[in-house]
Amino acid sequence: MRINLKKEDNSENNIFWVTMTDLMTALVLVFIILFFYTYMTSFSEKIERTAEQQKAAQALEETLKKQNIDAAINGITGVVKISDLELFELNSYELSQKGKNYLSKFAPAYLDSLFSNEYLNENIDKIIIQGHTDSQTFKGEYSRDEQYMKNMELSLKRAYAVANYMINTPYNKNNGDKLHKIVIVEGASYSNPIYTNNKEDYAKSRRVELKIVMKEKNKFKDKLKEEKITE
Repeated sequence: MRINLKKEDNSENNIFWVTMTDLMTALVLVFIILFFYTYMTSFSEKIERTAEQQKAAQALEETLKKQNIDAAINGITGVVKISDLELFELNSYELSQKGKNYLSKFAPAYLDSLFSNEYLNENIDKIIIQGHTDSQTFKGEYSRDEQYMKNMELSLKRAYAVANYMINTPYNKNNGDKLHKIVIVEGASYSNPIYTNNKEDYAKSRRVELKIVMKEKNKFKDKLKEEKITE
């Protein structure tokens, strides 16, 4: 009797562990499938964002060329670089008259071009206006740390001056409220210089950049949220 009972117990245990093994295998497969699906969804969305951003960058480039506005534009990312010579006097953060004239043309062309693009209008997360200086500005007058922070202050104030003038320049005011939520001002000091022939190009390093940051969307996560809300 004892032998028979023992055999029956082993049989039941074997069935239990086989069942648990199958269950764990199934769960692992589910997680792998979910991970793969999420990754592929994210990857395809990234490709879509890049393609749409490139189209918008090319459209913006054409718009500025038609209006004879001089600005360096990356045709893929849409980053616009404006030389400090177009905007400011030496070591100043106050817009020159030339700078005001420039922004009076640039601002409406830039903003209206972005917001007239349906995809960008719905998916822009931020417009970053970022000031940059060169490593020679204030050199010799201050310690290295003081020089860096003086340049930080100058780059930040220059970016602010550009943002302030752009927002107050006539453009399609239907987008005014949206613009107030997405414009960010940054100062970068001389932390990101531009090099020519392996040497810092001081003239090109002194600039104001405008960068478009797109929303990070995940259709799989959004779908889960929608399903949770409808439950």
